[in-house]
Amino acid sequence: MANDSSSARNQFFKEVIFSAKPSWPTRLLTRTLDFQLKPLCISINDFAVRSTDKKASAKDLMKVTEDLAALIESQVSRDASILDEKLADYIFFPLSNILRSQQQYPIRLTEVAIKCFRLLVDHGWQNKLPKELAHQLLLLLTFIIAGVPGQARQNGVPEETELECFAAIGSLVRASGASPTGAAALVEENAIPTLGHAVTVVLDGITGGRTPAIQLAALQALGALGVAIKDQATLATFLPGIVSSLSNLLTPPVALKMQKKVLVQGLDILRDVLTKVLGDMSLRGILKKPIDGKVENAAEGKILSSSWLNATAARVKLALSSVLKLRTHSSQDVQTALGKLCITLLDQCHQSLFDAAPILVETIMIVRDGHEKESMYETSLADLARIYPELGDVVKTTVYNWMTSLPRIVQSSDETVKQQAMRNLLKGQQFVNALQIDSSILDDSLAASLRDSATALVVGSKPGSGLSEIPPNSLELSAMSVANRGGIEAFPPVLVARETERSTRASLIDLVSNVGSQSQRIELASDMLSYIRETDGPSQVTSYWLAFELIKSTLAQSSELDAFLDFSTAVEASDGSESALQELYTFSVSILDSQAEAEDTDWRMQALALETTTFAASRMREGFRPELIDVLYPVATFLGSGNPQLRQHAIISLNNIASACGYQNVTDLIIDNVDYMVNSVSLRLNTFDISPASTQVLRMMIKLTGPRLIPYLDDVIASIFAALDNYHGYTLFVESLFNVLTEVVEQGARSNNLLLEENSKQISHKKIAHEATSISDLCQILDGRHERQRVRRQEQLELDELERHPNRPLKPTDSTKTASEGQIDNLEESSTDVEKPPLPKTRTFQLLSRITSLTQHYLTSPTPTLRKSLLNLLATVCPALAPDEDEFLPLVNAVWPVLIERLYDPETFVAIAACEALCALCAAAGDFLSTRFKTEWWDNGLGKWCRKIRAEALRSQGRGKGTAKGDLRAPTLALPFGKSSQEESDGIVIPTRTLDGQLKWKNNGKDNGTEAANSIGGGSGVVSTSGLGRFAQIAQLWASVQDLLVAIVSYVHIDDDIFDQILPLLADALESQDSAAREALEAVDADAVWLFMYERGMLAVDPSTYPTMAGVKFVTV
Repeated sequence: MANDSSSARNQFFKEVIFSAKPSWPTRLLTRTLDFQLKPLCISINDFAVRSTDKKASAKDLMKVTEDLAALIESQVSRDASILDEKLADYIFFPLSNILRSQQQYPIRLTEVAIKCFRLLVDHGWQNKLPKELAHQLLLLLTFIIAGVPGQARQNGVPEETELECFAAIGSLVRASGASPTGAAALVEENAIPTLGHAVTVVLDGITGGRTPAIQLAALQALGALGVAIKDQATLATFLPGIVSSLSNLLTPPVALKMQKKVLVQGLDILRDVLTKVLGDMSLRGILKKPIDGKVENAAEGKILSSSWLNATAARVKLALSSVLKLRTHSSQDVQTALGKLCITLLDQCHQSLFDAAPILVETIMIVRDGHEKESMYETSLADLARIYPELGDVVKTTVYNWMTSLPRIVQSSDETVKQQAMRNLLKGQQFVNALQIDSSILDDSLAASLRDSATALVVGSKPGSGLSEIPPNSLELSAMSVANRGGIEAFPPVLVARETERSTRASLIDLVSNVGSQSQRIELASDMLSYIRETDGPSQVTSYWLAFELIKSTLAQSSELDAFLDFSTAVEASDGSESALQELYTFSVSILDSQAEAEDTDWRMQALALETTTFAASRMREGFRPELIDVLYPVATFLGSGNPQLRQHAIISLNNIASACGYQNVTDLIIDNVDYMVNSVSLRLNTFDISPASTQVLRMMIKLTGPRLIPYLDDVIASIFAALDNYHGYTLFVESLFNVLTEVVEQGARSNNLLLEENSKQISHKKIAHEATSISDLCQILDGRHERQRVRRQEQLELDELERHPNRPLKPTDSTKTASEGQIDNLEESSTDVEKPPLPKTRTFQLLSRITSLTQHYLTSPTPTLRKSLLNLLATVCPALAPDEDEFLPLVNAVWPVLIERLYDPETFVAIAACEALCALCAAAGDFLSTRFKTEWWDNGLGKWCRKIRAEALRSQGRGKGTAKGDLRAPTLALPFGKSSQEESDGIVIPTRTLDGQLKWKNNGKDNGTEAANSIGGGSGVVSTSGLGRFAQIAQLWASVQDLLVAIVSYVHIDDDIFDQILPLLADALESQDSAAREALEAVDADAVWLFMYERGMLAVDPSTYPTMAGVKFVTV
């Protein structure tokens, strides 16, 4: 029985294979494929039919089926034309047995069988698929994916199997819809339930697919269904479900989690379905009814009616409003697909979805990329607006809504929303220009919208928390040393300046710079300029900024199209831009000039005025130089502003103006225009303008230009002296004036031309230690004395010879006459040299001398900071004036009385500055101060004051507990010295060392090691590091006093009595070999220093240096 059935199957296969009569090559290839397919098909059929144990044969059946799938794939990749419907029937026959019993086999086997079926449908049956087979397999595939309706599913379907089933559904539906009979069979009455179930399963796969690949396969199957269902009424029945599922897929935030491929495919499917069901051509019977009002097709009218259309259009509009939120998606592909959807619906569903036109037009305008050129082969919104004029009104309404809503949107906390709104308005304006829509309402609304939006941004932008402001007096202008070359340096943003708002500011500038045409921007700028003069506050600032940006963009961009079509239009636009810039520049100069009087002016207005002035200079280049008369001083005045942002703007402005006008740097800019600058400062001082701006700008100018500016400041210094006489009671103003004079001194001291002599003498008053005289030196001295005695005896003999009485009358010979005349000439020349007047002083030297002489009158000022500033000035100017002693020493004599009094100033920092000034004076004047210091030391108590300061410093430090330190400035020991030590000892202290190398001394044979240890390591004279230590005021003052004493000893001749008192005061610094104090003291009297140190145990004898003598042994002490 089995043999008979096997023979029957073989006979069937032969009939299937050889029933067709193809050409010879095709028959050869078919027979070759047959020889490969036949064993596999027979084996599959045997395993599927004859095997009683399905589970046991599943493994072998799986292998054979996989081989069959691989063979079909290989053949399809080489030549798919070999497969036809007969061969597909032949291969599918054994596979049908697997599908029939698929519940008894592993799901993987079913998946491979479905794959083989899909390949057969795509390349074998194609449009000749039997409708009964298509119906059964469609039902089977939906059951495999979703299970049998009404029955609980026992096992889940793997993702791979579900993916293959959706792919097979798509192939099956495409094959069925490719033929009229197959398409008709899909919508037959008995097939509608199966089709409806298939649509439901596919929609579930779209919204609930476990992987993007499954969703894509389900979307492709839905697209195939939309194409295959030819009956519009049937497709209209499925439309609500399709639109609802696709809306769920494409609506944020769910859509934001989807891959862009899924979103693009979903948008394409939605577009195809909507245009097929709701296209104007498809619904022309409903949209344009017959006169009698009866529908031509009564059966069709049951579904496709006007009421159905109205209800469907309303639901579709609601769904589109959700789907079109994808216009903010970051993917360009998604935005492109969304734009195609909107364009297609506006074009093909213009009447049926007319109510949705506003949101469709708005979406098209948003997703359109303004930088890409539109293809001439694709329909654009501009094309549709020309076809349907009502769309132009929609565009205008949309742009108007965007304009009016922009001020409200920019108040949002979401920066992305603000930026998107600005980009949308810019695109809307581009559409309006492209469609050549003229509307005064839009023009007026645009100006108000820009102004209100910018104002809202400025008000809502809170300044970030920064560091404390640097006082203007301490401002360093190193950043202004060289002007930038090769372009204009960018200003930091004035409005919307926070780092988080950078993108928002860029979007606003892009909107302002590209909105409308050139003529429109010029008109907007003119409106803003008019508005500036009528308002104040943030609105004025934003209008000023908008006018500036509009003019900049107009001048930077040229309309090539306008210039090509109409030259007069281009010329008028250029003239309008230049006139607007001139008006804006004039307004800016007025703001700069009035900055001193208008203290309540918003600093941002002044910063924008600086930017406008700099922009005008960048356009005029060297032609801007005449304008420097009006703007250079006001711009430089802002260097003294208390606002750091404004100071930075002034620095950048000066750099850019210098570069634009062709100067090498800002110094050259100011030097070339110094007459204007100096006259401006002098005018303000002469008119008693006591505002700090004048002094600040002068100080900044001097610091910036250096010594080159000093010779031009005669009149200014005279005005400053006059102001000091008139306002000497105003301490703050006097201090600001002396800040200028201090700057003059600091810069003038650096000048290389203080004296006209090229090699002016440099006098050094530093004391140098005398070298010890040796025997050879004594011999040279004696030899010199003997030589001088011999010369004197020889001269005496010659003189006696000349004094003898001559035997003949005295008559001068020619030689003697010539010699006498030569001597007379020499005398005349020498007298001429002596009487030759000295060279005049340079202007810089004269200015420094006058300023130095002026300080004596203000060193007694009640303001401590001014006193300190003047003392620092003296310390700076002394080395500069010292080479000319004829001028310098009288100045020293004039300032000495008030200068020495500052040494006893109650303010510690003033006394420290006085010590520094006296140090500089000692180095510059030298022995000229000898009698003055002698008088001060004995009569006025300078020595007592120094001992008092030292005692207070030691007492202050001794109150703390900590590691002992000797010097107040360096970690040295404080050794016993002074009167108390001498009283305690009855003789000379002999320093020795113990066996372990520690220092001790003996007094009259008594071992004072313990006392020494206490005195050296922790006595009352110890300086402790506890508390403020060397940072205490008294410690710093004592350190300055020590420096002063060292300077006195180093440069000034002092009596021995004063030297003997200074020596104990500097005892703390004598222990170090390289100490400046020890070097200075030893230069005066090295023996006294050694004896002082030896008597106080500060010198130790190293045992290794003991001499050695034969028969003598030195005792270790």
